[in-house]
Amino acid sequence: MRVRSVTPEGLVDELIERIAKIAEPDGWTRVAVDGAPAAGPDRLAEALVDPLRALGHEVLHVRTGDFLRPRSVRFEFGRTDPDAYYEGWFDEAGLRREVLDPLGPGGTGRVLPTLWDPVRDRATRAGYLTLPPGAVLLVSGDLLLGSGLPFELAAHLVMSPAALARHTPPELAWTLPAYARYAAEVAPQTFADLVAKVDDARHPAIMSVD
Repeated sequence: MRVRSVTPEGLVDELIERIAKIAEPDGWTRVAVDGAPAAGPDRLAEALVDPLRALGHEVLHVRTGDFLRPRSVRFEFGRTDPDAYYEGWFDEAGLRREVLDPLGPGGTGRVLPTLWDPVRDRATRAGYLTLPPGAVLLVSGDLLLGSGLPFELAAHLVMSPAALARHTPPELAWTLPAYARYAAEVAPQTFADLVAKVDDARHPAIMSVD
């Protein structure tokens, strides 16, 4: 495994370059930015928006936190069950139906940017948006890879178990076994298009197999 140190800005530039290479003017480009909250996937995805727009792409950033299942489903086995978090909090079917499939081959481009408000525990009632061909979709969040969700490019932010535990707020420490299970069972670092180690967000490193 080869590790190449970059700056945070260099990581953004690397992702922009890779997205630009595969972006099709007559279709949509769906990009996953995957990682535990402590790794900052939402922050990285947000940093990609303006540079992509500067290249002439319309961009939509969708967060998995807006595609959770209702509270009755998420908390069926309690509020802090890591297996339930791993297997059932994220509404993958909703994300596929409302966002990913409409931006796939033969899609309409008509997407729903948010689906569920987990605080109020009700639908967000967001309006649909129509993205033109050439647009880029950024989906950020955790536990995104390995279940067959369709992406043209997948980036995975990885942290060592010690760093992940250190940077995860105490009230969310119960989720750590879910990320350990994800790393062991899915191993996204073995197939993601770009893997970045972010134990220290100020000094990321891009990992690749020689």
